[in-house]
Amino acid sequence: MTEVLIQSATIMDSQTNYHTQKVDLLIKDGIISKIDSKIKEQSSFKIIDGTGQILSPGFFDMNVNFGEPGSETREDIESGCKAAAAGGVTGVALMPNTQPPVHSKSEISYILGKATNNLVNVFPLGCISQNRTGKDLAELYDMQLAGAIAFSDGDRSVGDAGLMSRALLYSKGFNGLIFSYPEDENIAAKGKMNEGVNSTLLGIKGNPALAEELMVIRDLCLAEYNDSRIHFSTISTFKSVDLIRQAKKKGLKVTCDVAVHHLIFTDEMLLGFDTNYKVKPPLRGQNDVKALIAGLKDGTVDAIVSQHTPLESELKNVEFEIAFNGIIGLQTLLPMALKTGLTAELLIEKLAVNPRKILNLEIPCITLNSPANLVLFNPTAQWTYFSEINFSKSSNSPLLKEKLTGKVNLVVNNNKFFLS
Repeated sequence: MTEVLIQSATIMDSQTNYHTQKVDLLIKDGIISKIDSKIKEQSSFKIIDGTGQILSPGFFDMNVNFGEPGSETREDIESGCKAAAAGGVTGVALMPNTQPPVHSKSEISYILGKATNNLVNVFPLGCISQNRTGKDLAELYDMQLAGAIAFSDGDRSVGDAGLMSRALLYSKGFNGLIFSYPEDENIAAKGKMNEGVNSTLLGIKGNPALAEELMVIRDLCLAEYNDSRIHFSTISTFKSVDLIRQAKKKGLKVTCDVAVHHLIFTDEMLLGFDTNYKVKPPLRGQNDVKALIAGLKDGTVDAIVSQHTPLESELKNVEFEIAFNGIIGLQTLLPMALKTGLTAELLIEKLAVNPRKILNLEIPCITLNSPANLVLFNPTAQWTYFSEINFSKSSNSPLLKEKLTGKVNLVVNNNKFFLS
């Protein structure tokens, strides 16, 4: 497809003069060549009916795990990008949770080399510490020069406050960004679910909200001390939202994201011992969900992520106690986010605009003569998430076979197209 005509779609992009307008839009050779109330059809055009649908910048997911390198049976870059495209995601930030971890420029170069010529732009994150062990600082500057856009130890916190402080100070020198996964492992103590009434009822060791909040407090103090930027990954508790809200009011350079499943599910989902609801951080209570959504509305929480974590079935189809944490979520990011009840305009800000702002990446704009990086979706269309249309190599999702509302119909980026 070299010429695609999208008809009667509503543009939702506050950066452009076409914001909220219902228009026809023509894409030629990957460039938006014409926008008008009505564009005359030609035989060479591929026609897409956008009636009742929203056209927005392509989504960007700040927290994605693929298996490559080392665990390609879970997900390789090719399959992960297909799942992302099917979910309207045109850019992903890859966590360094691989074998080996992404802790030097060679792994960064490998990932970038494997991800070329793709609809989805892939941006690797480098480790904060070598081997993600939290002991020695990794080669942060070398990795940034090689293409790392930020630094994280993935789903492991940096327990050594001195090391975290040095990472914040060192990265400040070259405008690097440190991601904090906030969990005090000594307090979490290998808890399997949220500590509360339901963990007591089930007789399962709990992971208290305090484990997250203590680390948020510590890393906010370190960021303030070093006058550094910091980003908190997948916050999940009421108090974490409030702590970050107060830090922003003080003028700290802090941002944060929330996993979409923490906006929808609570720890009550675990009463049936379904391991597909076993995630890290654990699903919390209803008050936490309300606080996270309120944080999205008032600007405390900057972005929504999928925390896509593919796993082999043998790591999930086991007893709850020994099952691995994780859920796949790229393809279901939109319908899950729509369940929050947030407006389409606010969701686009959290899914497409803010993630790129945080990472200092160019934000796609739906305007004339711009590269087409966009998603066309119907917020009210229903579809069923059958395994036959699951593009991930893994199937660890509680939403498989479920009817969902909110459907991605067209994704365009890098002069490539995904049409559902």
